[in-house]
Amino acid sequence: MSSGQGGTEGRRVGWIDRRVEASETGAGNRRWYGGLLAALLALLIWWAVTATGQFSELLLPTPAKVWHAFVDSVTVHDGFTGLSNAYLWEHLWASLRRVLLGLAWGVVAGVPLGLLIGLSKLADRILGPAVDFVKALPPLGYYPLLILWFGIGESSKTWLLFLAAVAPITVATAAGVAGVRHERVDAALVLGAGPLDLVRKVVLPSVAADVVTGIRVASGFAWTTIVAAETTNGLPGLGGLAWASQKELRADIAVLSVIVIGLTAVAIDAVLRFVERRVAPWKGRA
Repeated sequence: MSSGQGGTEGRRVGWIDRRVEASETGAGNRRWYGGLLAALLALLIWWAVTATGQFSELLLPTPAKVWHAFVDSVTVHDGFTGLSNAYLWEHLWASLRRVLLGLAWGVVAGVPLGLLIGLSKLADRILGPAVDFVKALPPLGYYPLLILWFGIGESSKTWLLFLAAVAPITVATAAGVAGVRHERVDAALVLGAGPLDLVRKVVLPSVAADVVTGIRVASGFAWTTIVAAETTNGLPGLGGLAWASQKELRADIAVLSVIVIGLTAVAIDAVLRFVERRVAPWKGRA
């Protein structure tokens, strides 16, 4: 075997074997200790940068100061409950509830819309550009309009998160339909499957993994949008907490909010990866 062939074989073994192992064991390509190592490295760099004294704690708080903010957020101190009159878990649950509600409505609307676009050329021509238009809109661009229409309560936040989530789910579902193997469709038709049977027994199982992938992407968009959604009447809420911290120049609270948002997003993504392995265990094997 030539050296060039050996190099190609080495590259093939690298990523192909990891994918096969992930599909067979269900462990995925990531390991928990990799994330822990990255977190420790980030913490070390953060501590080293703040230890130099080149940055004011008003701009870049030390890890210790953020830890004290965390302790304050889960206790009663100086006559105050947590931060902004709510415990940290109350802020977390308020944001999580909003994100999950927006995602739920995104799934309810996005999956059927994606199926329609993927199965119908006419729907693709008419609805496809509309989905692309919504996908390209920045949340802060249309949030003031949603407030004018639905007020500053929960409705405008739900609509904002829904619009952030529905486009990725729709696009992923439509792409999954386009990727359905022709052999499966032909086999189903030969066996006498009708249009509804074709969708229910061939298309839906085939796009299950793509739908979950779309939900994963939409979840990320929803979490990046939650700060914008909670800038107005967003307390309790992690985004509202981070936004309110600027009034008191509390960068430590802002950093704490960002860390909690990030960790929650990682946890949700891990759950969705687990769901993906259960609904589409064949993914990566063929």
